[in-house]
Amino acid sequence: MKLVNNHINYIEFKATDLEKIKVFYKSVFNWEFTDYGSTYTAFSESGLMGGFEKTDKTISNGVLIVIYHNNLDLIKNKIIEFDGKITKDIFPFPGGKRFHFQDPSGNILAIWSDN
Repeated sequence: MKLVNNHINYIEFKATDLEKIKVFYKSVFNWEFTDYGSTYTAFSESGLMGGFEKTDKTISNGVLIVIYHNNLDLIKNKIIEFDGKITKDIFPFPGGKRFHFQDPSGNILAIWSDN
């Protein structure tokens, strides 16, 4: 990935269980992981690189990360299958549709489609 000034380069999340979070994102989105010790794992193959840091504190999400997928129903069912929770069901917005979900550690993300 080319480094460009003023572009998002990396996203870092907190996670209460690194193994569970890796299974979730690998199974649902096919992301790859590289562990850096027992309290950090970096991810790739997501369109943007990032990582998860282990925490024992309650996670409070301050950013909404939006992932693209061309089949919202398919990915929504996969999220539920791997212990994710839908927090806002599919709704239309200018340009497409999206929904929000909570991963197993409590992070809130969205998935959108232009279909």
